[in-house]
Amino acid sequence: MLSGFSRRCFCSVAAERPWLFVGLGNPGDKYKGTRHNVGFEMIDAFAEAQGIEMNTVHCKALFGQGFVDDAPVILGKPQTYMNLSGESIGPLAAYYKLPLNHVIVFHDDMTLPCGVMRLQDKGGHGSHNGLKSVVYLFRGNREFPRLRIGIGRPPGQMDPKAFLLQKFNTTAQVEIIIRSNIMV
Repeated sequence: MLSGFSRRCFCSVAAERPWLFVGLGNPGDKYKGTRHNVGFEMIDAFAEAQGIEMNTVHCKALFGQGFVDDAPVILGKPQTYMNLSGESIGPLAAYYKLPLNHVIVFHDDMTLPCGVMRLQDKGGHGSHNGLKSVVYLFRGNREFPRLRIGIGRPPGQMDPKAFLLQKFNTTAQVEIIIRSNIMV
């Protein structure tokens, strides 16, 4: 479905607008592998599977571009920290003059069981601060797709913020990897 990296110049497909896939997360090794960074992890897996290098910084995002079959794609990982993700995603979408239905945001979701993914064509922020920032920078417009990636709920009375910043256990990591390989 999404295979076959084309080596031609990214700007050669002027007629077709690119797709912007953006993963939400926090930059730095401290947050690598945490539940809150599952959006970053999914972008990394997608980039690797498609042979797209994430080696440029543009609009406050670690950035890569390439093709999936004949469709131009831009991959981004905002380096603004989660709660300010819109400061990166808004300018990226504006720079490429993308309609919001060509911007897909990958993010963690505590309301879904670990590893379950749901693609939504639009929706609210669901109290997710990263999504709140994106909606704010899109001037309140919620008409953009998002890939919700389940991370499960905190056990017992655990503070949700502490849960988000915890690293996945081995079982959860395997579940996420299996499901992300199915997607790619």
